[in-house]
Amino acid sequence: MSTPVVEIRDLKVTFDTDAGAVAAVKGVSLQVAAGEVLAIVGESGSGKTVTARSVLGLLPETARTSGAVLLSGRDGSDVQDVTTVSSSALRRLRGRDAAMVFQEPSSVLNPVFPVGWQIAEGLRAHARLTREQAREQAIDVLRRVGIPDPEHRVDHYPHQFSGGQKQRIVIAQALVLNPGLVIADEPTTALDVTVQAEILDLLRILPQEFGAAIVLITHNMGVVADLADRVAVMYDGEIVEQADVRTLFASPQHPYTRRLLDAVPRVGGVRLRERGAPTLTSRPVDPEAGPVVRARGLEVTYPGRLRKPGFTAVAGVDLHIAPGEVLGLVGESGSGKTTIGRAIAGLTHVTGGSLEVLGVEMNGVRERRFRPVRKRIGFVFQDPATSFNPLLTIAQCVAEPLVVHGVADSPQDARPRVDELLEAVQLPRAYGDRFPHELSGGQRQRASLARALALDPELLIADEPTSALDVSVQARVLDLFARLQVELGFACLFISHDLAVVDMLADRIAVLHRGVLVEEGTGDEVLGAPQHPYTQRLLASLPVPDPVEQAARRARWDGLRGA
Repeated sequence: MSTPVVEIRDLKVTFDTDAGAVAAVKGVSLQVAAGEVLAIVGESGSGKTVTARSVLGLLPETARTSGAVLLSGRDGSDVQDVTTVSSSALRRLRGRDAAMVFQEPSSVLNPVFPVGWQIAEGLRAHARLTREQAREQAIDVLRRVGIPDPEHRVDHYPHQFSGGQKQRIVIAQALVLNPGLVIADEPTTALDVTVQAEILDLLRILPQEFGAAIVLITHNMGVVADLADRVAVMYDGEIVEQADVRTLFASPQHPYTRRLLDAVPRVGGVRLRERGAPTLTSRPVDPEAGPVVRARGLEVTYPGRLRKPGFTAVAGVDLHIAPGEVLGLVGESGSGKTTIGRAIAGLTHVTGGSLEVLGVEMNGVRERRFRPVRKRIGFVFQDPATSFNPLLTIAQCVAEPLVVHGVADSPQDARPRVDELLEAVQLPRAYGDRFPHELSGGQRQRASLARALALDPELLIADEPTSALDVSVQARVLDLFARLQVELGFACLFISHDLAVVDMLADRIAVLHRGVLVEEGTGDEVLGAPQHPYTQRLLASLPVPDPVEQAARRARWDGLRGA
């Protein structure tokens, strides 16, 4: 191996907190060669992001670091220990020698400046360029990362780009100074599978076209199989296993690595509700009962502004959900999935066709008519961190539906029911006294599920409930969801862009594309033998945790995309 672009030697990172010192990284040693892709995988809290941020000196003031992080210059002329250099030296190497692609582009891009100005900001900090020269380089790097019409879009603002395009712009920011190392922190989290495949295509060409090494931080083992050369598995602040990607997937040695791979959902795997018979059923399902939801020619159009025409988000959709049935709704962002879920919940007006929810026609319904039905519908939101009131405890948040609908007089009065719900979703009762920020992502999602089930709903709408969770946490939440669905017997609309997750849970799957229902059937029919070209593209773009199979799927994806 040639001189490493970065070499980490016995890195230890400890954070000083009010409760005492917390060891986040415990003696990690890694190295990355030029043109190599190293994936660091593990659950949230394993220390992978802290390890990567230490390469750029981006740790907070409360962090105490020991060991060495040796970073080579872009031209290979010098090697510096990032843990000991001055702040001015850190500023010089950031962006030039190493750059970072952050997880959430919307939180990184400044909403009040054009994207071209933000890309040129790094050029102005490290090179003496005129405004015109910086603009030309910004346009060039936007073109290289696949932004269409870069000459005009360089002057657009972040809100004028889609999620996948914003991720490309953040990658362009990292590449504009041609660094020797790019650290990509969860670059595809919560992206649609087709957009994710495009971002992975872009990352794949960086070592060849830009000569950059990549440190990829992710919990998506399919992304690892698609992109990585070597893999380092972290658990509790330590590296428990390192190997080349094919060896690790073929014969993982550490028990944690095997558990991590076993937790990855796979299309065509055993469906969760087939693993065992239900132990109890609180609501018997009448097979002759009419559907809980029936849509006929459903249309939802959002009105235009400033004399612009309206936007039709859902166009002529026919679907139904039987009592006790789980219908999976899949498709890309903008396909109309969430709009249908919100229309069923009475949060978005129906503008055409017919939509019956629990016997109530939603087209033209008045709030007074629908209000009694609301307590029979539960909603699990995509991001529980933003759907919980940060000023209320978890118990108060879960009790809120009970108080609003008059089942309990106060959160204190509802506490016995809240404790019962928390235990049902496998959270200790004591967690009810914590605030949302004191829970992990998986724990908050379980609390969100408890709140949705507080009124024992007949219909549950779950909007991307596991999209940003680690695979092991996702597996536990999905197991819990499947068990509660079998025990409580509620019907469910499960909205997701993850085909493998939907295949594990759903009785039937409906595929949406640009507001139109293009395919519907069982998992075996839709995912086993897809008929519509869009469904075939969705399936081909889904990365699988097997490097050999993923290489073949990537070739199919390239062929379908070209066609």
